[in-house]
Amino acid sequence: MSEPTLREFPASERYDVVVIGGGAAGLSGALALARARRSVLVVDAGHPRNAPADGVHTYLGREGTPPAQLLARGRAEVTGYGGEIVAGTVTGADRLPGGDFRVVLDGGTHVVASRLLVTTGLRDELPEVPGVAERWGREVLHCPYCHGWEVRDAAIGVLATGPAAVHQALLWRQWSPHITLFLHTAPEPGETGREQLAARGISVVEGPVARLDITRDRLTGVVPADGPTVPCDALAVAPRFTARADLLAPLGLRATDVERDGHVIGSHIAADPMGATEVPGVWVAGNVANVTQQVIGAADAGVRAGAAINADLIDEETRRAVAAHRAGADARAD
Repeated sequence: MSEPTLREFPASERYDVVVIGGGAAGLSGALALARARRSVLVVDAGHPRNAPADGVHTYLGREGTPPAQLLARGRAEVTGYGGEIVAGTVTGADRLPGGDFRVVLDGGTHVVASRLLVTTGLRDELPEVPGVAERWGREVLHCPYCHGWEVRDAAIGVLATGPAAVHQALLWRQWSPHITLFLHTAPEPGETGREQLAARGISVVEGPVARLDITRDRLTGVVPADGPTVPCDALAVAPRFTARADLLAPLGLRATDVERDGHVIGSHIAADPMGATEVPGVWVAGNVANVTQQVIGAADAGVRAGAAINADLIDEETRRAVAAHRAGADARAD
């Protein structure tokens, strides 16, 4: 199955479902809907969050697959079942008087949809330390389950920015005995935290970090503001995970904070387990709804949302059919 060429404009003006976002969640939802014989349009902005990563991990049957390759396969599968994918960005969405949605794409093109599936993901707001953003997804990492095996036994630094820093360092200790916790802007670990770190052989560097040391396009060390460079092969950070959800505000949906241990780690669009939001007709899936979801979880969420949308459309179509059937029976009786 070859990679389809993404169109620039939709082929139709109306769809059963418009999927906003062409990552694992969006394509999985579109695949479920296309296989259910729904007319589906996926609008793909082409900026996947995991693009810098070398491979997708802990995805059974797809372990190590480069992200671009996984998406290419997904696009081919969706279009193979009649789904449509266009390259573009959704700039707005609003509710039409009849209950449908108008979705506006960059360039002014718009389409109408009975239902929306929003899978726009999130933005990783990284600590403002020179070098962190540049090495993000390469040697600067956030998830040990995604990247821990690849840096096993290496010298790993943990850049502390919140109260979960001790937990983060203890977690990464599972993959390497060479862990250094840079306290940076995090609060003091406390007596218990200090004891846990010492017991696990985790070094602690006090004070803020000034920058990362890069040599020959590789991270080689972390430079404290007041102290010598500490050699490091990888650096773990904890970004703030902010939902890409501004386009939903006109529909009455706004992102809410996600907290862990009393600390805000990001924002998301609240939804039920099938992805339905408080706005009828709008579903969400993937990281826009769950900030810690990995690729395989996002794909699962997309499938569940697609199935829920199809069931909702069936309910509506059945109500209309029953009403028409009754009207026909009444007419025949007269």
